[in-house]
Amino acid sequence: MKILILRMLVIAISVPLLINCTDKSDKEAFGKPMFSGENFSGWSQKNGNAKYGLEDGVIVGTTVPGTPNSFLATDKKYGDFILELDFKADPSMNSGIQIRSKSKPQYQNNRVHGYQVEIDPSDRAWSGGIYDEARRGWLYPMSLNTSAKNSYKKDDWNHYRIEAIGDTIQTWVNGVAAANLVDDKTHEGFIALQVHSIGNDEAPGKQIRWKNVRIMTDSLEHYNTKSDAPVFNTKNQITSAEKEDGWKLLWDGKSTEAWRGAKLEEFPEKGWVVEDGVLTVIATGGEESTAGGDIVTKKLYGDFELKVDFKITEGANSGIKYYVDTDLNKGPGSSIGLEYQILDDKRHPDAKKGNHEGSRSLASLYDLIKADPNKPVNPIGEWNTAHIISKDGHVEHWLNGMKVLEFDRNSEDFLKLVSESKYEKWPDFGQLEKGQILLQDHGNRVSFKNIKIKSL
Repeated sequence: MKILILRMLVIAISVPLLINCTDKSDKEAFGKPMFSGENFSGWSQKNGNAKYGLEDGVIVGTTVPGTPNSFLATDKKYGDFILELDFKADPSMNSGIQIRSKSKPQYQNNRVHGYQVEIDPSDRAWSGGIYDEARRGWLYPMSLNTSAKNSYKKDDWNHYRIEAIGDTIQTWVNGVAAANLVDDKTHEGFIALQVHSIGNDEAPGKQIRWKNVRIMTDSLEHYNTKSDAPVFNTKNQITSAEKEDGWKLLWDGKSTEAWRGAKLEEFPEKGWVVEDGVLTVIATGGEESTAGGDIVTKKLYGDFELKVDFKITEGANSGIKYYVDTDLNKGPGSSIGLEYQILDDKRHPDAKKGNHEGSRSLASLYDLIKADPNKPVNPIGEWNTAHIISKDGHVEHWLNGMKVLEFDRNSEDFLKLVSESKYEKWPDFGQLEKGQILLQDHGNRVSFKNIKIKSL
């Protein structure tokens, strides 16, 4: 009987010890330290010249005048992860934590761009919000979740939790759910600690400190936290920053009311599919305008700025045309207008053709002007962003944030190009004051979303 009682006593004492050990082990097992505490091995400084140092294992960033934003960035790229860290910022400075970010020579001379989790000690109190550094601006301002604005502690240590899983980015500030963003612009990139630039009239030496920087990349489903912050999905939506800047949707992800067939009174009954917020022209063998045909906006546009996300399949050919007059060509083939070429340069033979060699390659002014061969192109199956700016006759083509060509459609050089091309037979080609925007059916499967325009 004494032996039985002793065994029961041992079990009773062991169970809580086992539970405590498990809890402690799980807590310690969360993530891996991203800093050794002794040096910045695995990290590199980008863009600005702010000072980064270490004091008793704490990272210290210090502002200096006359330099752009500075970033201490991981050499490694991260896709899905959970990141936790503590920081303390000077109450008069702005900062942030870059995630899934990039720095490329083709993009504004290596300028850091990508998602930034805001650190904002100002009275605006947008800490925990998500800003798209050097790209689209505010994606999730804290005006979307005002209940979390008081979670930041000025002139004290704060704790951030950032979960980037799939197309969802969620943040917590001192345990309070802050941002809840759905956006699929970038799936992978480096993590960086920002020291914001300061004006020449500001006193240098402001500091931000970071510690306990830990990351987890495996078994995230066991550690992700359910957020009760309002969700904002950027697909086919105008952000608050875009709305203030005058942008409007040309397609809402569902309705086709703003569009019609280029040679029809209404939207085509076949050849185009709307599914899950994506507009797709289906494959029909590569012939031009033989299935559903091209689609055009019902409205006309003069000076404008247009952005379109597109995704191609292998060997695909398509285009975005502007200053289109559907009355110019009532016969076979596509409607007539200036064209931002969409093409699989690696697999489609047109990439090496054109009235000027290469002028049928991706992002070129079709058959007239070749796009910069160093253009940044995302692989087949990933989204790319076409950006066209036309104002006072000056036109620019951009691809994934890089300007790849420009021309003046009223210039002698442009008129000479037209006179030497197949467009010479079309009167006033490229000279319309206003025209329609067109998405081309070239018989290959190509998808579109986030179609936005701004009148200039």
